[in-house]
Amino acid sequence: MRLRALLDTDALGLRLLGGEDELDRTVRGVMTTDLRDPSRYLSGGELVLTGLAWRRDAADSEPFVRLLVQAGVVALAAGEAELGDVPDDLAVACARHRLPLFAVHESVAFATITEHVVRQVSGERAGDLAAVVERHRRMMTSGPAGGGPDVVLDLLGSDLDLRAWVLSPAGRLIAGSKVSGPALPADVCAGLAAEHLAATRTGRRGPHRVLLGGSTYSLFPIRSWGRSPQGARDVRETVLSDWLLAVEADAGDWPEERFDLLQGVAQLIAVERDRRDAARTVRRRLAQEILELVQTGAAPAEIAARLRVAAPVLLPGLGAAPHWQVVVARVEWDGGEVEGGPVAQSLLEEILVDPLATGPEPSDRIAVAHTGDEAIALVPLPAVTAEHDGSESGIHADVLLESVRVPLSAGLDDDGRVTLGVSAAVHSAEGLRGALEEARHARRVAAARPGRVCAAGHQELASHVLLLPFVPDDVRRAFTARLLDPLRDYDRRHRAELIPTLEAFLDCDGSWTRCATRLHLHVNTLRYRVGRIEQLTGRDLSRLEDKLDFFLALRMS
Repeated sequence: MRLRALLDTDALGLRLLGGEDELDRTVRGVMTTDLRDPSRYLSGGELVLTGLAWRRDAADSEPFVRLLVQAGVVALAAGEAELGDVPDDLAVACARHRLPLFAVHESVAFATITEHVVRQVSGERAGDLAAVVERHRRMMTSGPAGGGPDVVLDLLGSDLDLRAWVLSPAGRLIAGSKVSGPALPADVCAGLAAEHLAATRTGRRGPHRVLLGGSTYSLFPIRSWGRSPQGARDVRETVLSDWLLAVEADAGDWPEERFDLLQGVAQLIAVERDRRDAARTVRRRLAQEILELVQTGAAPAEIAARLRVAAPVLLPGLGAAPHWQVVVARVEWDGGEVEGGPVAQSLLEEILVDPLATGPEPSDRIAVAHTGDEAIALVPLPAVTAEHDGSESGIHADVLLESVRVPLSAGLDDDGRVTLGVSAAVHSAEGLRGALEEARHARRVAAARPGRVCAAGHQELASHVLLLPFVPDDVRRAFTARLLDPLRDYDRRHRAELIPTLEAFLDCDGSWTRCATRLHLHVNTLRYRVGRIEQLTGRDLSRLEDKLDFFLALRMS
């Protein structure tokens, strides 16, 4: 399509500020960005939409426009919502580089322009496939007639014979074609998500070609028009939240028309992603309000009243008196340049999908807020009987990250960590403050463990073993050396196996008979070895205190 056609479309509300002689340029795509240097995401022929968040002063306009022109952009459209009128320095820079400049009225959403351009470009490029794109667009609209991404992918299968799926960055299957065979296995979903995240972290431009399980897949990024990479200063801000479109085909062999069509479909699905994000706004606000009440020590009655107000949004079908669990997450990057709170919030919303939901779109009962670098999720559970604490039907820390560990580790690369803590279920508003502290404590336990992706639950807070990760390394070394080094030295010189004997003796709770049987020793031989341990260390293994010291030393060694 031509730039002139955009200017003639009244519904888009575009106002030409410069470049009238260039209006016959052909638009091949559209991109929204507030990056200072978006060139790595441009392939040429795009209309670039910007809210001007990249502009700090007049000197920023010239290099920004120069980069766009070098990347082959055909025009720039600047929104008036952020700064009001488009700055004169931007108009001067565009005129110098012969780049047409439009102003976008604050009442016009960038998504409206994007959808219009995608429809027009796909229609002109794909010929008779334009009808497919239009059918996709209609099916993506909200309301009872809309079918969401599943219907779009069904059309790809039926009209183009393409098997395709929409996946979350954690490898969750969001949508898939029902007309082209069985659902994608969970391990394949996780593998594709991991490959996509790894490629994204390297800065490679999609689609990414992946060979997995004997099949070739092309992975198209589905980037939210409100967040990524537009408006993101760093890929780490969005790598754990953007969806992907996986197509079982090698896009490198496609004609240009089909490639452009799939890029358009990815953009249409991005609109659906933004719609779902917008639907979460109310839940996020409710979670933020409840969190502030809990953290400021508000009266339980006040918190309970706020929960009753939130019930129609958070508790559909769960009754008036659910139980609650709290999940706390933190995403940390080396260097600390990236704000972790919003990243952790998006990640929790992806991995804490309501397991009770049915239908093509999982319901969002879970409300997630963030404060600083921490995200906090309020998870309502069905009311359980008094003899249960809710843990059986709730979230388990040991399985929460099991299925998403591989893709998340790929997205974190070598400079990021995800740690989560899960509270026990509480029965009322009075317990939320304690549940929040419990979840935070569990997260600190997880953070003390090695690994890129770690979680801990409330069950682990009842054991003295949780204290071990918090012992400073120098204290740890000194403590274990004092107790165990004499035994190790003796074992090296005499092959006496005092360390294995000590471990077995403690494991058998000090029972001479059971320990001797386990080690296939005579009881007298066992007594000799234990006596030697006591002689070398100056400890008495009949005393509880000394048994505990040896136990901890073995755990820390």
